[in-house]
Amino acid sequence: MSAWQATEATRRLGIQQPIIQGPFGGGLSTVKLAAIVSNMGGLGSYGAHNLAPAEIGKIADEIRAQTSQPFALNLWVSDHDTGGKTLDAEAFERAWRLFAPYFAELGIDKPELPSHFHHAFDEQIEALIEARPPVFSFVFGIPSPAILRACRARGIATVGAATSITEAMALEDAGIDLIVATGFEAGGHRPAFLARAEDSLMGTFALTQLVSRRVTRPVIAAGGIADANGLRAALTLGAQAGQIGTAFLACAESNATEEHRAVLFSDRAQQTVLTRAFSGRLARGVRNRWSEEWAARAADVAPFPVQNWFLSKLRPAAVKAGRTDLVSLWSGQIAPNLEHRSAASLMAALVGEAEAAGAA
Repeated sequence: MSAWQATEATRRLGIQQPIIQGPFGGGLSTVKLAAIVSNMGGLGSYGAHNLAPAEIGKIADEIRAQTSQPFALNLWVSDHDTGGKTLDAEAFERAWRLFAPYFAELGIDKPELPSHFHHAFDEQIEALIEARPPVFSFVFGIPSPAILRACRARGIATVGAATSITEAMALEDAGIDLIVATGFEAGGHRPAFLARAEDSLMGTFALTQLVSRRVTRPVIAAGGIADANGLRAALTLGAQAGQIGTAFLACAESNATEEHRAVLFSDRAQQTVLTRAFSGRLARGVRNRWSEEWAARAADVAPFPVQNWFLSKLRPAAVKAGRTDLVSLWSGQIAPNLEHRSAASLMAALVGEAEAAGAA
């Protein structure tokens, strides 16, 4: 194993390559993608925050059936924002009026007020600990000391995400095993938890250098990495591994739609935007009609997970119709440099090119 492969992160995670597949929530993760990455020496990940507790163990079993290597299951520690846990009938009606025109456009009936808008983290984490994945990664906060003790007792490595020095040091103080320094270039959600996401927009490579000098835990750089050059740059600046999201999302093995993938490989990917319009939490995706129309009424965006729940009811009809104007198109700023359309070819290029550069 070369020096660039043998890092503290690979040692702690039990993997061969310093490559972490970013976890995708919202149904975009797949067992196949996670298994391919793990089988090729990286850490495959599965975003489980949208799963019912009873489904988490099943997913872990399915991944184990396809790989004997380490993999991660990812949850969101914070399962709702202020005002987003429950709605009374009157508040539900107010929110509905904003979505009604889109439902009518797609020919969808009004949904009924649900008993809950998101699965409870406390119940999900019980199922995850029972499933005992090799790695538990998480965003939007820090699990309780009791949860972390349970993970240590079962040999589950913990990986937490930080968007600032303060968050990284809080993760270190809590005893988290590895820390993801996630910059604003990354696609998907900004997992800030100690300040507003809008105030937590440091770039990946600045954050990586700052965090790696201040914590003893291995740092994983995330955001703006899609190839071997980005990976080696992250390692040079103090990271012990790189987390890659958009490049894996664009692969055929993810659960992104064909239309979403086509956008990632098009000129449209040059125009990404940070918006709360899709889920109620700040996230980066390709600019489209939905993000533009809601930008004009940002004050009306419902808190997470209410905004996300309404959009999830629109998504099946929009996907069936091949629409990309009314669905989230998560993407990082690095998307215009994407080249690979399969996970195996992406992993092979990451490893091969990085090794070649190291030997030069």
